[in-house]
Amino acid sequence: MNKIEILTCHCKKVYIELKLENGVEELVRCNCSLCKRRGYIMAKIKLENLKIIKGHDQLKIYKFGKKHLAEHFFCKNCGIYTHHRSYTNPKNYEYNVACIDNIDTFEYKNIPVFDGEKL
Repeated sequence: MNKIEILTCHCKKVYIELKLENGVEELVRCNCSLCKRRGYIMAKIKLENLKIIKGHDQLKIYKFGKKHLAEHFFCKNCGIYTHHRSYTNPKNYEYNVACIDNIDTFEYKNIPVFDGEKL
């Protein structure tokens, strides 16, 4: 059963459709130099299950890491991180769970931390 959720940035210029096969799953935080500064909760999704439906031209990409393979997407207007291409598994994106309006990220406890610092 697929559930469709819409992820938006703060200014609502970017809309992303998420096809969640099993709901929000595989929550993670990361301790790399970028993620620990932004402090977001992320969830994994297959590339084909994330579709930008509005505002593709509003997204900026920030690349960093070895060979600049980590691609993080931000709204160029409000600055909100929406998603990124997984560095360790390029078949996945990870998205900002807090960008889904009906989700309260403060309810999530004991979220595992990915050791991105080692990358």
